Amino acid sequence: MVFILALLTEMQATGQREASLKHIKQRFLSLLQERESNGLLVDQPPEKAGTNWGSMNTTNIQSVISTPIAALSTILEQTSDTIGFKKALYDSWPQDVLTYLYDYAHAELESYYQQQSQNSFSLKEALSDVLTTYLMAKREPLAGHRLGSLMRQAIPAELKKLPFIHADLKIQGSIGQGNWATIPWIAIMDKRLTETTRQGEYLVYLFAEDMKSLYLTFMQGVTIPVETKGRPAAYQYFKEKVQEIRELLPLDGMTKDDAIFLTTGGLGQDYQVSTVAYYRYDVDHLPDDEQLIADLRNAVTNYNEYVNHVLHFRDEHQESVNDQNDDQEQEWEDQPFVDPLTVSERVAKIKNFIANKGFMYPDHWIENFYLSLKAKPFVILAGVSGTGKTKLVKLFAEAVGATAQNGQFTLIPVRPDWSDPSDLLGYKDLSGAFRPGKLTEVLVEASKPRNQHKPYFICLDEMNLARVEHYFSDFLSVLETKEWRDSRIVTTPLIHQDSLQHESDKQVFGDLYLPDNVYIVGTVNMDETTHPFSKKVLDRANTIEFNYIHLGQYPSIGEVQTTEDAVYPPNSLLRSDYLQLVDVYQDYKLLTEETTELLVKINGILEQIHSHVGFRIRDAVCFYMIYNERFNLLGKDAAFDMQLLQKILPRIQGSNLSVKTALLQLMQIALNRNIPLAEYREDASKLYTSQEFVPSAKYPQSARKIAFMLRRLEEDGFTSYWLS
Repeated sequence: MVFILALLTEMQATGQREASLKHIKQRFLSLLQERESNGLLVDQPPEKAGTNWGSMNTTNIQSVISTPIAALSTILEQTSDTIGFKKALYDSWPQDVLTYLYDYAHAELESYYQQQSQNSFSLKEALSDVLTTYLMAKREPLAGHRLGSLMRQAIPAELKKLPFIHADLKIQGSIGQGNWATIPWIAIMDKRLTETTRQGEYLVYLFAEDMKSLYLTFMQGVTIPVETKGRPAAYQYFKEKVQEIRELLPLDGMTKDDAIFLTTGGLGQDYQVSTVAYYRYDVDHLPDDEQLIADLRNAVTNYNEYVNHVLHFRDEHQESVNDQNDDQEQEWEDQPFVDPLTVSERVAKIKNFIANKGFMYPDHWIENFYLSLKAKPFVILAGVSGTGKTKLVKLFAEAVGATAQNGQFTLIPVRPDWSDPSDLLGYKDLSGAFRPGKLTEVLVEASKPRNQHKPYFICLDEMNLARVEHYFSDFLSVLETKEWRDSRIVTTPLIHQDSLQHESDKQVFGDLYLPDNVYIVGTVNMDETTHPFSKKVLDRANTIEFNYIHLGQYPSIGEVQTTEDAVYPPNSLLRSDYLQLVDVYQDYKLLTEETTELLVKINGILEQIHSHVGFRIRDAVCFYMIYNERFNLLGKDAAFDMQLLQKILPRIQGSNLSVKTALLQLMQIALNRNIPLAEYREDASKLYTSQEFVPSAKYPQSARKIAFMLRRLEEDGFTSYWLS
């Protein structure tokens, strides 16, 4: 029918029985391109002819129109340049027959499109389905839910059929992984720019948490910029980028403000700040398919223009780089250091790397070690000799690209005679020249701009052979002074410039601070030759105990990752994302409050023995729990079990009845049930001789440790977390 309309239109224009085949091809193509450009339903061109009508011209549609010409061969006659109705047939027709045929063909074509529309996918109905059923669906199991198929497969598949969706566009939908998403989404990403919603610029349908509205947005991925820059610096980056893109593109018809409202939590704020422009649709007033597709087409047109601009700039920049010598001191944030793996995938890769090296650790130890480093870059590994404490640090560092050979892993054996920070940081000799310590040398190297995206590990071996508070006091102090500055985490100086005499020393070591890509791990054995830890140290570290070893484990045999083909993660994998609880409270309000309520209950017990905790430990435990939920590494109870074991129990020691009472009350929390306190104050042996308690405990690791501490108290008259 499209061909008939093109033929009749050309005949009416010329008043001739025959029309130019070239002009008919032009009219035929124009009719289809007009419908396509307006977002209206139109048959797709044959696969060999082209991806859409807009990409075709009159020279490559001969195969397309040959089919209708052949079907109408009984009434048409054709020369090399013209085509028209057969003369005998044309001469017998009344004068107004061409007008009648045109109206009839037009009506038939519209009827055909209407029927096709009724039988085809409706974007309005699909979006409405999500908006009206999602809240109820969240009460049902996520796995296998029909909304998952709709968002992940059906809607993306239908959007890909639209004529303006080209091959470089990736369409992906999500309703959550493991748990229902608060804000489900359908993203359209140009693969030349980004293939993940974690970074870059893309188009995305965002469903509000209350399902009362839907936004089609041109926005920026928020996750990686926030992780790598910190939220304050990332917000400034988003705002500058928004202004830049708004000035670059027309964005006609789209709203350009920050009035998006998706959720009461902090993630909605991230989206607001990073949004360039948007369309808003209310659930009760969704436009028809024609308008929805027209809006999407306009958004894609603007997005295409932006992508072309970025690619052009990238090509010019690359040419400039190729013409210059490599600048080794280029600021790391100018380059997009992004891990291609998710955090859970990266941790699994680290575990496999360590296992393939022949070292086996209990379940979830690697996840716990990672979360402990993420929460604060100071971890203590405690336990009997020969359990693999130092090896864990070395292999974990190696798995993320930090080795002794490249200077990113440094082992510093602690000496018993260390009594002040000079043994680590350095000292001034008799001439006034500064002689840096081993720790200072690492900090200088890690602080260089070319290295700031690389993690550096320092292992203080046998760190309690000397009193930690004496030689490590400066480090412990500056650890609590961290703040964001120019998208980096900085501290107050470890070495003040004013304390140095020589100008060359001032340039290298002056105002040297603890950079955010340095991680300190201390290994300790607790025996008569070592010193106990003060609460000042314990407050600032996660203490991971290595006393429970299963000797019956054997190395796995697999392919060992080599340094030649390895792709290592950037420092953002390990660096803290939050410095204060206010930075993340809105995002994880419920989890923060649940964790704090538990800590308040525990603190009430610890107050009886003057071992209660403050805000520092409260925040550290909350950060650990938040990272765990973000990256889906451990169950919630397993994660809190680790924190109870590592942040609370190391503070407890003593020989009196109040210590025993506190341990029994903590055991009730670990078991998640009441026990006869009065009876167990007299004799708690049932708790540490019976095998029935620990396996059924809510926090089994902590329950086992508390039982051990009770046993030492009853048998030896004194107990401590550190007794082995």
